[in-house]
Amino acid sequence: MRYIGSKNFDHSQPTRVGVLLTNLGTPDAPHKKPLRKYLRQFLWDPRVVEIPRLAWWPILHGIILWVRPGRSAASYRKIWTERGSPLMFHTRDQARALAGSMRELFGERVVVDFAMRYGTPDIAGTLQGMIEQGVTRLLVLPLYPQYSGATTGSTFDALAADFTRRRWLPELRFVSQYHDHPAYIEAIADSIQAHRARHGTGDKLLFSYHGEPRRYLDQGDPYHCQCHKTTRLVAQRLGLPESSYLTTFQSRFGKAEWLQPYTDTTLKALAGQGVKSVQVICPGFSADCLETLEEIGEENRDCYLAAGGEQFDYIPCLNAEPGHITALAAIVTEQLSGWLQDKTDNAGTARQARARTLGANQ
Repeated sequence: MRYIGSKNFDHSQPTRVGVLLTNLGTPDAPHKKPLRKYLRQFLWDPRVVEIPRLAWWPILHGIILWVRPGRSAASYRKIWTERGSPLMFHTRDQARALAGSMRELFGERVVVDFAMRYGTPDIAGTLQGMIEQGVTRLLVLPLYPQYSGATTGSTFDALAADFTRRRWLPELRFVSQYHDHPAYIEAIADSIQAHRARHGTGDKLLFSYHGEPRRYLDQGDPYHCQCHKTTRLVAQRLGLPESSYLTTFQSRFGKAEWLQPYTDTTLKALAGQGVKSVQVICPGFSADCLETLEEIGEENRDCYLAAGGEQFDYIPCLNAEPGHITALAAIVTEQLSGWLQDKTDNAGTARQARARTLGANQ
């Protein structure tokens, strides 16, 4: 096997620390062919669809990849902008803003970049570029606040698969979740407060998270519990009474039971109960995308209004807002602890630790 190296590696090159942000991914264009390519990669991931490959292959290639690309392309066209896919440009903006924050704190010692789990830019290509810049220590931050095997776990799978092909491996740190990090909770709470300051307070606030099959929870995936904890911490931060908010789950697929309550059925029920105005926020998404802008902002809005509701407000994701970048910078800075000290500092720290150990043993 030929391992990936560097064509022009310079052993005297200064070493740097890399911060790699990752997100789910997006098609290159809102058309059938790019959607088919994207969905083929996404839906073939065994973390995303836990069906035996021999059974899943004919379903995916014989039915889904012929039917779903056209429907998905139509949905993507509704949210596509001059800058392209919202998920892509928001993630790029986040990486650039975080790079600026890191530069202010650490100068040129830190390299920040981003990659997508599916589609482009891919993890392998971005990682290679970072290594070419002298990155010898790598922090990977998947932009999924709540851990799920289908998202965070899949990202680690892709990273590990890439590492098996590399001649040299950087030191690695991997952030598996930050659902209860104080800076993240603060950013979500501030976003809700800012929206309400401009638009008023609705009768009910929904925290809508991406769904997953119920069996994942039964088999030990912590996603459901972490979503509820995020909601609880934000509500406590805002001083919300329990009767004023709900946690729901969206984007279910297939016939199996998914995490409940479902966002769409909850909205219908609220309208039927006489709840005239709702506000919906999606704390599990770090950037606005198809599932927030089209599914929540359009489909679920129409569902609620058709059932008798009068006012529906979608509170945007944190995207590249200053509060979000501050939160990401706090998380990254904590995770980089010990990696950006000078060698003299490290030696001093080691001597102090040794002295404490010797003292304790005497």
